[in-house]
Amino acid sequence: MDTPFISGPQAVDDATQLISIFGEDAGYEAAARAETSRANGNVIRYCHWRQIERLIVALGDREAAGTIH
Repeated sequence: MDTPFISGPQAVDDATQLISIFGEDAGYEAAARAETSRANGNVIRYCHWRQIERLIVALGDREAAGTIH
């Protein structure tokens, strides 16, 4: 997986909050929130929740992505 774009601390907070509440289903919840935002015509929130969905997947990876220092 490519390294996900992280727009700021709020993105990490949203991802970790969904993980703590929904566990392994956190990605599904982020996807559902993205679809709700899209249905409501809110493109910015749609993109935000899609970003969170990708971040949740990246946080669940056992392998490090990118360069390791």
